[in-house]
Amino acid sequence: MLIGSYTLVSPVILAPMAGITDAPFRRICLESGAGLVVSEMVSARDDLRETDLSRRRYEPDSWNPIPVVQLLGADPRSMAEAARYAQGCGAAIVDVNFGCPARKVCGMACGSAIMANEPLAREILEAVAGAVSIPVTVKMRTGWDAGHRNALELARMAEGAGFSAVTIHGRTRSDLFRGEAEYETIANAVKALRIPVVANGDITDPDKAQRVLAATAAAGVMIGRAAYGSPWMLGRVGAVLSGGADPGEPDLRQAGRIVLRHLRYHLEYWGETLAAVRTFRKHAIRYLERFGGKEPARALAKESDAGTVRRMLEEFFELEDGQ
Repeated sequence: MLIGSYTLVSPVILAPMAGITDAPFRRICLESGAGLVVSEMVSARDDLRETDLSRRRYEPDSWNPIPVVQLLGADPRSMAEAARYAQGCGAAIVDVNFGCPARKVCGMACGSAIMANEPLAREILEAVAGAVSIPVTVKMRTGWDAGHRNALELARMAEGAGFSAVTIHGRTRSDLFRGEAEYETIANAVKALRIPVVANGDITDPDKAQRVLAATAAAGVMIGRAAYGSPWMLGRVGAVLSGGADPGEPDLRQAGRIVLRHLRYHLEYWGETLAAVRTFRKHAIRYLERFGGKEPARALAKESDAGTVRRMLEEFFELEDGQ
């Protein structure tokens, strides 16, 4: 799969998820087989660029050959300036967020709220594409609601503005994450566009990924929630979509090594602070629950010491000294 001049090693992309896909998790996902990993969305407002979170989200990761920064905003000028800033920081690709359905984001007329204002959407797309020399992409929903499925129109705008790829989540903004994703809108976009279209929404395993690609002829898939607590799912899907066999779920110890490596990356990046332990706990709980560890997950949720969390994970995953 090509995005601009970049050839992805796998047609599987990690979706940006606020509060989840920080740099350590993206690193684990890339090592687990993702072809591309996208940053958490970052505000285009220039007065927020010097905050610690914004700085970290603009900052390229040394281990990532194709760093992607996703921008959120509703002002064409600010979005263009933020895109230039992202390129200056070292981003290889800039992604525009027309997809986030969160009420807080839509209340600021950002994210998928932009889809209800097509003239503004066009201005933003053209401003961002004209501001940088690196590839630009956009992630969107199928529309604002069931009566206004305008992803095809916006995708055509993006292609006309010079965008290199479009990702479409198979729900409207008003759907949030309720019900099942629909893929007809994505299939129609694939037929209409020359640039790659990536399918997103309810892609939970290799079998579902194959069925979605068969239904849409999309160039690739984007996976979000199914990778949370199981980053190896990206590699499983990638192996099958590339024509290989599904390697299956890792065994307990194999998974444990991934979990402990994730913990190490997390503490190296955020520091061995109480806040860092708290932000890792949500990942640890998902890992434990995936392997039937509901009781250990409850116990770990109360811990605030990094060493204790590490020992609890080593014990559950039957590892000695992290081996």
